[in-house]
Amino acid sequence: MVLADTHVHLNHERLAPDLAAVLERARQAGVGLMVCVGWDLSSSGEALRLAGSLPNVRAAVGVHPHDAAVAPPDYLEQLRVLARRPGAAAIGEAGLDYYRDLSPRDVQQEVFRAQMRLAREVGLPLIVHCRDAQADTLALLEAEGPPLAVLHCFSGDRAVAARYVEMGYYLGFGGTLTYRRNEELRRVAREVPLEKILLETDAPYLPPEPRRGRRNEPACVLLVA
Repeated sequence: MVLADTHVHLNHERLAPDLAAVLERARQAGVGLMVCVGWDLSSSGEALRLAGSLPNVRAAVGVHPHDAAVAPPDYLEQLRVLARRPGAAAIGEAGLDYYRDLSPRDVQQEVFRAQMRLAREVGLPLIVHCRDAQADTLALLEAEGPPLAVLHCFSGDRAVAARYVEMGYYLGFGGTLTYRRNEELRRVAREVPLEKILLETDAPYLPPEPRRGRRNEPACVLLVA
């Protein structure tokens, strides 16, 4: 069985010291494809560099809602250039995060909309970050979303899941699906058509239950599957 980790930050400093070993463990676990996701311009460029040097890695380029307020004025033009480089497979991660609110919400929404338009323009899927912002995220995607998107680390209810499936979108599930307290999320996942589910780790974040408190890595996608 060949697995894909559709959302991993191989470009993160916590994975850098032993990245070769991390990649070898992923190979041994049967992970044949990884999407390395950027969160700002620098990390997006690094994701592309890794995609250019590793045959089983693709890159996503984007500005995370945490970084929306500090993105340079020409961030969209820079993303447009990055998105057209070899190895770019998606735009993101982009979206809304009302839990931490590290950027003003109106700025988050503006940057999210811009990346939705960019995804349509360049013909790439959009990787969506949504935390404590289900209603606004859904409303914006219904109004302006691209034809193809994945809801990274999905945490919505059954109705929201059903609506995204109806829109043709994919739902990403990772380590949070294994947490003991998340029985309702597991019930939601069981009702999602299998062909609309993508596996992910979000490494180095959100390790699955057997590894709570430790660094996450792509090999752990096997524990989610």
